[in-house]
Amino acid sequence: MVNSKSLLSKLILLSLSVVALSVAEPRANFNHSAIASESPTSQVKLPNIAIPELPALPEASRYIPQEPKPPVTPIEEVRLVLKLRERRVYVYRENKVQASFPVAVGKGGWETPTGNFKVLQMIKDPVWEHPWTGELVPAGVDNPLGSRWIGFWTDGKNVIGFHGTPNPESIGRAASHGCVRMFDKDAQALFEKVEVGTPVIVEH
Repeated sequence: MVNSKSLLSKLILLSLSVVALSVAEPRANFNHSAIASESPTSQVKLPNIAIPELPALPEASRYIPQEPKPPVTPIEEVRLVLKLRERRVYVYRENKVQASFPVAVGKGGWETPTGNFKVLQMIKDPVWEHPWTGELVPAGVDNPLGSRWIGFWTDGKNVIGFHGTPNPESIGRAASHGCVRMFDKDAQALFEKVEVGTPVIVEH
């Protein structure tokens, strides 16, 4: 025989347990689409924002880095112009005559070549080699090249240049074997005004 109060109490407890289990049991078989369908969506439209126009730069060179210009070297500033008919060489610096000197030039059959050249060689107190005998003449008052040599032309074997001379009476004449003779003091002065690479222009 079962006590009715006891049975009623057990039934109440059982009912409460079933309710508790049904509440605690997780929902099964759900997915993101199901959740999404249950959640209302909202679409927010952004206002149209105009892109501002940038003002033009008045002087681009003030804002854009420029490649630095190479410095002007003495080789670019100075050039020599030898005028054969005048028997004179002119020193130009930035298109202005800075100095000129009387010279002797090549005689008939040994004419000084015309054209555009550059200083190739510079020697103080040069030693002269006789072109046919190979004899060497040391620097000094009797040296045919004087105290300065400025070479500007070569065919690989012979060389032509400006130089001093122990024969000053030949200056102003066509008297050399192609070289350009100068008073020795003028050759020294010219030597200080040029360097290897200086342009040399020889005209008739």
